[in-house]
Amino acid sequence: MEENGKGISPRRSKRRTVHKIAAANEPNLFDELPDDLVVSVLCKLSSSAASSSDFINALLTCKRFKSLGFHQLVLSNVGSKVLAVKAKNWSDSVHRFLINCVNAGNVEACYTLGMIRFYCLQNRGSGMSLMAKAAIKSYAPALYSLAVIQFNGSGGSRTDKDLQAGVALCARAAFLGHVDALRELGHCFQDGYGISQNITAGRRLLMQANTRELASLLKSLVKQQPNHHHHHRGLNYEQFNCISGSGCSSMSNDPASEGHPVNVFLKEWFELGLGEMGEGLRLCSHKGCGRPETRAHEFRRCSACGTVHYCSRGCQALDWKLRHKLECVPIERWLE
Repeated sequence: MEENGKGISPRRSKRRTVHKIAAANEPNLFDELPDDLVVSVLCKLSSSAASSSDFINALLTCKRFKSLGFHQLVLSNVGSKVLAVKAKNWSDSVHRFLINCVNAGNVEACYTLGMIRFYCLQNRGSGMSLMAKAAIKSYAPALYSLAVIQFNGSGGSRTDKDLQAGVALCARAAFLGHVDALRELGHCFQDGYGISQNITAGRRLLMQANTRELASLLKSLVKQQPNHHHHHRGLNYEQFNCISGSGCSSMSNDPASEGHPVNVFLKEWFELGLGEMGEGLRLCSHKGCGRPETRAHEFRRCSACGTVHYCSRGCQALDWKLRHKLECVPIERWLE
């Protein structure tokens, strides 16, 4: 058999060409599936995907997946992990994707885009409108965020504070089981802030918040343990300190203390300098929050040391338990 100048037999080359044409003419099995079935599969994928890249890679499998991936039902089911975009990756295309999810009725997207517009893009009206849209559908994080805005008068002046509205929104979020709202409402009852003082009710709400937080922490620790039947050792000393509240760095890695993915976005946005904060404005000192001040002296500060600032009583109490109680030094000590 003779070979051409490139060292490939003409017959072999012809055979390969025939195989390529035959493969191209073979029907795609995905094309034979009904649209309803493909949309159902993509809905499940969009709600359970571990990251946005996993969801996008699945849509790139074939043209049909790519076209049906933007079906209203699919976009309405997109979960928080797919919407958890990094601040450094923010772009017009990401913004458009969130808008498409919002138009499809995705509550998670309404809250995420609302927070980004209100705090990062400084579009206060549009941001509050989107968060309110999510709150109307009883989305607890949106209710709590609107409560924080009402408590602080964020986006306005001190006279724009509405403590009663903040308590009402917080109570609704607490009823839905939101841990930060439970903690915030408990401190409101204890301090008589925006509501009649009731120390007993406040303590009960704080206990409920701690119980829910502990249950979430134990669940995450169990998942981290090796899955061996012969593994009978209990929690180590570091984990015991986490549970007992005596201070531990690993507790700050717990999902319950980190909050919603959009809080991570806010923190990265301002720390990377992607958004400008006015002179003298600060971020909430609780590292799992990320909310910035919208005017000078908006947040409360630690009454002992005066070096840290918090958007809410809930953030202050949580940060005290996680970190600040080991660092707080009264002003009198500094003067001495």
